[in-house]
Amino acid sequence: MSELASESSAPGRVPVLHAVPDRTESDNPPPRSPEVGALAAVQRAIGKPPVVRAARGLSLFGEHSAGWLAVGAVGALVDRKRRKEWLTAAAGAVTAHAASIAVKRVVRRRRPMDESVKVLVSTPSQLSFPSSHATSTTAAAVAFAAVTGRKLPLAVVPPMLVSRLVLGVHYPSDVLAGSALGAVIGGLVGRRIRRSRSR
Repeated sequence: MSELASESSAPGRVPVLHAVPDRTESDNPPPRSPEVGALAAVQRAIGKPPVVRAARGLSLFGEHSAGWLAVGAVGALVDRKRRKEWLTAAAGAVTAHAASIAVKRVVRRRRPMDESVKVLVSTPSQLSFPSSHATSTTAAAVAFAAVTGRKLPLAVVPPMLVSRLVLGVHYPSDVLAGSALGAVIGGLVGRRIRRSRSR
């Protein structure tokens, strides 16, 4: 409720009342969280047009783990001896994506919303934790590494994680948690692939 303040007046004069404006949240904005500060710092440091374009490309590739499904399908067509392994790895990426969606609906953390952060890509929902792109990408990389017997697929994980920060759609903890979840699921899938190979 607004308070009223009166000017001092001479005897016999009617006091003049002035409304004192209510304080609003904008007068005392909440302190910016360290994660928002880190996110804004990443955008300032590397959010240049070429990097943003690359980040958007990664975003499109990883949407709903579609890119990893395509990789698995191509691998199954080209490498017929390991067809089942390629398809199993691709299925692991899809499973990881589904797991991240389930966690999002439980946690229900909202995506970054701060004037210091620029949102540079559209998203299918406003739920942020964990990053589905980070989850499915890490799971796919670990599983495909098991298929190929090489660590090269793991090289795609850091760029994907950083891309979500560059685009302003996830907090650092979102991508780290997503990557951890993906590593667990990818590890389980990779173990299954190796066991089936040794039979």
